Amino acid sequence: MRILVSNDDGYFSPGISLLAETLRRLGEVTVVAPERDRSGASNSLTLDRPLTVRRAPNGFFSVNGTPTDCVHIAVTGLLDFTPDVVVSGINLGANMGDDTIYSGTVAAAAEGYLLGIPSLAVSLASKAGGHFESAAGVAAELVERLLRSPFGEPLLLNVNVPDLAPSELGAIEVTRLGRRHKAEPVVKLQTPRGETAYWIGQAGGASDAGPGTDFHAVENRRVSVTPLRMDLTGTTQLTLAREWLSK
Repeated sequence: MRILVSNDDGYFSPGISLLAETLRRLGEVTVVAPERDRSGASNSLTLDRPLTVRRAPNGFFSVNGTPTDCVHIAVTGLLDFTPDVVVSGINLGANMGDDTIYSGTVAAAAEGYLLGIPSLAVSLASKAGGHFESAAGVAAELVERLLRSPFGEPLLLNVNVPDLAPSELGAIEVTRLGRRHKAEPVVKLQTPRGETAYWIGQAGGASDAGPGTDFHAVENRRVSVTPLRMDLTGTTQLTLAREWLSK
């Protein structure tokens, strides 16, 4: 099995190093990741300049672009083979609910999915980073399952793992995305030049977090696995939109 690994925290992050090391027992691993932290980059491609790929001291490929750039370049020109699976992560922090819209971790996996490759986005649901090994183990389990039993259709999974020791993790639960409250207000700052600057505020807390959601699973020490799709069509509003436009 040939596995492409990427992330949005950068090629130097501890999460990606452990993920690559763990997946090597399942096959050939190639890492192509951003040269710096690109958290929140979402599904953005760099179209206004050429991109540079370099070999980092740890053997990984680093790209001066976004997570989406990394996977796109890898699959469409850098590598002389098509990966069997793309795994993005391990992200430091959860990517649940509305987070998936902004997440560079999810975006890297989504690019693999759009290019026809089964893809996983794996996040450790904590900023403490205490148990990357738990998320790496879950990622390996899911990739091994894909190897043993292919899914049968295009696959994009968003995986969130509680920051607990492997022995403390509950079962894997298939979930839907929850929802967050509106984001916190921006934080205003004064620069040394007297200009007003703004930090984006924190994400809102969970609002839709009942049973069956990713928030609920992680809160109850279970691994959340959410199948995602890239069709953003508001299917339930098609008829309403047609009626609205006919008035």
